Amino acid sequence: MSKSQRIAYACGACGARVPKWVGQCPDCGEWGSMEETAAPPRQIGSAGSSALRPARRPAKPAQQIGKVSAAMAASLPTGIGEFDRVMGGGLVPGGVTLISGEPGVGKSTLLLEVAHRFGEAGYGKALVATGEESAAQVRRRADRTGCLSEELYLAAETDLGAVLGHVEDVKPSLLILDSVQTVIAPDTDGVPGGVTQVKAVASAITAEAKSRNMAVILVGHVTKDGGIAGPRALEHLVDTVVHFEGDKHSMLRLLRGVKNRFGPADEVGCFEMTEDGIVSLADPSGLFLDDAPTEPTPGTCVTVTMEGRRAVPVEVQALLGKSVKDGAIPRHTVSGLDQARLNMVLAVLTRRSGMRLLDREVYATTIGGIRVREPASDLALALALVSAEQEIAVSADLVAIGEVSLTGQVRRTVNADRRIGEAARLGFKTAIVPKGSVAERHRGIEVVEVETINDAKQAAARTWARRG
Repeated sequence: MSKSQRIAYACGACGARVPKWVGQCPDCGEWGSMEETAAPPRQIGSAGSSALRPARRPAKPAQQIGKVSAAMAASLPTGIGEFDRVMGGGLVPGGVTLISGEPGVGKSTLLLEVAHRFGEAGYGKALVATGEESAAQVRRRADRTGCLSEELYLAAETDLGAVLGHVEDVKPSLLILDSVQTVIAPDTDGVPGGVTQVKAVASAITAEAKSRNMAVILVGHVTKDGGIAGPRALEHLVDTVVHFEGDKHSMLRLLRGVKNRFGPADEVGCFEMTEDGIVSLADPSGLFLDDAPTEPTPGTCVTVTMEGRRAVPVEVQALLGKSVKDGAIPRHTVSGLDQARLNMVLAVLTRRSGMRLLDREVYATTIGGIRVREPASDLALALALVSAEQEIAVSADLVAIGEVSLTGQVRRTVNADRRIGEAARLGFKTAIVPKGSVAERHRGIEVVEVETINDAKQAAARTWARRG
């Protein structure tokens, strides 16, 4: 075999190449992902030869930046408020968006609504090219959700050439490809959904979007770990990357921005899945608070977390079980919270507050299916655990915001004033926050600043005693 036809191995998850087969990819750590592929021919003297290549006349001369019009890149609002919020105002002509999510979360339903609204707004035709469903199946969903528009076109194709042919015939202003892993580029080696195929399809669609000034949304599969399937280069090719997430047993859905060249990359949109489709939730604050009885319940405390630039109150609940026998490992279970942070808060309460919690079964959760990962929820989790251990309820109109350190200190968090303002708007009367984190005066809510977790326990106890 000649040197230009040598055999190499490429990772099916990240695209990394190695000269010999290995069981685990050295780049991404995936097991059993190495696939045999032809190694590219070695370029000899490429640096020197490229320097001798004659210059090619550009199609358009370079312009001064002040003379370049930005009107062609203006966002086009779709009318779906939460979707436009995450996208930075709407869809950008020529922009390519990659949306991922677990199977059944509602990606296709959301994008069908986007295509319908886009056509109804008068921006031009919208083409939905699906490789996972037939046109009749998409039509049934459109009947159920009311997405029947004369400007909406459907095509069921898995061939890249056929998809580009539909684009040439329809001349859409918006193309939705569902999904990029199901489309095959015949002139490219590799299996459908493989690294080589996905890169070829995404590159061709991106080039078409730029040349036609056409907005494109690509649907991507996810791996078992929740990451986008295929090469990491796929995320670099596109302009915007968003994740659509949610619990199948809950009606709540979150559209979370990861990358956005046209707006903020940390924005989050809230939706509710209904029988008639997906509905935007402009004010989702009440979804994450328990429909509790009039009397407060031990083991609960409310915090205010930041989802993008939006402050959202979330109720944290904790339940303590019995102590385990010597030598046994107690069960610590979380839902919607970080397991490592729960273990850390338990250790801090045991060491700094004299509470015996590490040998007990502990269950902690959030309300409404939301996932809270930021450290600002530590203080609310700690007070919920104290409340559950002492069987004394924290006041229902109290919120706790702050990160708990290993020394027992309550550390400052970002956007404290915005969090307190949202709590005051919803009727909370007391906010326990780290000392020195508040820069504004807030009406209608008492702000209690604390330095340590023991100070927070005393402040919560005083507040409950006063209101009880």
